Amino acid sequence: MNMITLDALVAKLGQIVAEFGTKLLAAIAIWVIGFWVVKKVIASIGFAMKAHKVEPSLATFSLSFLSITMKVFVFIIILTTMGVQMTSIVAVLGAASLAIGMALSGMLQNVAGGIVILLFKPFRVGDAIETATGNIGIVKRIMIFTTQINTFDNQVLFLPNGALANGVITNLTMGEKRRTDLTVAISYGDDVEKARELALKILKKDKRVLKDPTPVVFLSSLDDSSVTINVRYWTTFDDLLSTKADVLETIYKEFPKNKLNFPFPQMDVHVKKK
Repeated sequence: MNMITLDALVAKLGQIVAEFGTKLLAAIAIWVIGFWVVKKVIASIGFAMKAHKVEPSLATFSLSFLSITMKVFVFIIILTTMGVQMTSIVAVLGAASLAIGMALSGMLQNVAGGIVILLFKPFRVGDAIETATGNIGIVKRIMIFTTQINTFDNQVLFLPNGALANGVITNLTMGEKRRTDLTVAISYGDDVEKARELALKILKKDKRVLKDPTPVVFLSSLDDSSVTINVRYWTTFDDLLSTKADVLETIYKEFPKNKLNFPFPQMDVHVKKK
């Protein structure tokens, strides 16, 4: 009797192990195939969006959301394949949603922030922005939780959407015209009018400097060791940095040739003899 009972128990255990092994293999297969299918579907949708010229900001956000949703669906299929009842999954998901929602309230704020960014468009993919935390770079992707920007020295930053949506954002790309103010110091006794005329001549020769608004050069301050003039002009955003560098270099070369000197800091000391 004991031998029959033991044989039956071993057979039952063998059956359970076989069934579990079959389900486990099926679950692994679903995992591998499911994630492969998700990858291909997302790639196809991305290609279609690009072909139909969907706005890059909307495309990256939508693809990120679809990818997460489809992967969750694959996990649900895996759980049902392993024998977990759908009602149990719904109950667990309901309880987990509440707990996760409280624990990850910041993540939900990031999702909401991403939606706000897409709706109100303070920036788009390809724009150069400066954030409230001082990060400056080109927007590469707007995803469901984060926004990727590449700094000008090619560092890759992932910034939370919630902070971006609620913080101050300077969009450096918006606006066709950008103003540049340069300060140039010359020595006391130098001809200020000559400095003004020479600076305007330099600006006039540079085709990147816009004629409207008109460039202006004016005396801005009388400092301890120098007379400071302000050189103000407008360019497009693309020409902003290169024009500034070239104008400064030309001023540095041309001013001394016209007897306009750049003074060193100096202090006059008067000694009284007793």
